[in-house]
Amino acid sequence: MQEEIRFATFNTFNLAPPGVRLYDNLAPTTPEEYEAKLDWTAHQLDLINADVIGFQEIFSQSVLREVLRRTRRYRDAHHVGFDPDPLAARLTPSVALVSRLPLAEPGSALGMFPSNVAMPPGSRDPDRFTRAPLHAGVIAAPGVTIDVVVVHLKSRRPDYRSSDSGADPHLYALACLRSLVRRGTEATALRVLLTEMGHANRRPRIVLGDFNDVADSVTTEIVLGEGTPPGERLYDAVQVQRRLDHQRHVGFSILHDTRHSTIDHILVSPEFNAALPQAIGEVVDVVYLNDHLNLGLPEASDHGQVLARIRLFQQGGELDAALG
Repeated sequence: MQEEIRFATFNTFNLAPPGVRLYDNLAPTTPEEYEAKLDWTAHQLDLINADVIGFQEIFSQSVLREVLRRTRRYRDAHHVGFDPDPLAARLTPSVALVSRLPLAEPGSALGMFPSNVAMPPGSRDPDRFTRAPLHAGVIAAPGVTIDVVVVHLKSRRPDYRSSDSGADPHLYALACLRSLVRRGTEATALRVLLTEMGHANRRPRIVLGDFNDVADSVTTEIVLGEGTPPGERLYDAVQVQRRLDHQRHVGFSILHDTRHSTIDHILVSPEFNAALPQAIGEVVDVVYLNDHLNLGLPEASDHGQVLARIRLFQQGGELDAALG
């Protein structure tokens, strides 16, 4: 069996065909810029060399497939993804999953909130995620299937109403609050879905993606399941990694206004927290690929990639005992 499995999250930053206008304030990509971006993204994927990768900001799954064709390591990998709704009022990016490991079943989009979660009355799209999470079961080893969920929660970008102006500090504050409420509601919906998934499947879970907030924020802690029973909560892979050195930990996944922070996370269920009795493996270390953020490469992503190396315990010994 493969003892080490590598999981990564990769916000591609507007992966779209050339000539497509994505936002009013963003010029369409030229053919030359498009080619440079695809080549850089393919090179970065080969550098990461992860077994399972969650992607964000995919405006076209066919463009991602072209990226995979340009790689050395992922030409034959499984690709799960769903294009944005072409009839939607606004073009919204989606997420995707690429796996070199076999899939237990076809992937699915988790677009709707659970019935007991909703945005405040009067909100736009009160019963669904802005960008639907994606779920797929990945076969990590004989008898070990991992539920992998790729997420991209609501950004901090102010949610203005049509008549609002960013020049008014009061309206700016209210717009930021609306974004926070949506991100918090999405985090709550995701927590409920993860709990239901854990009860239904009884499988290890890994959640990875762009949370648009730091690990100890309220919204991320909601997803982690702070306050829930130990067997149901998740753990930040950074905090449970075996090789964590607090004196030298300089990981970050985004650089904004000269501030370094990490909003891209990999969360693991108790099965990968070696301090717990039900562990079937451990997080060896977490690596950040972020040099391109300081280099300012125009074709590169505006996010660093996060890679977690997970070691499964030997089958026939620790693994069999943990699985019961």
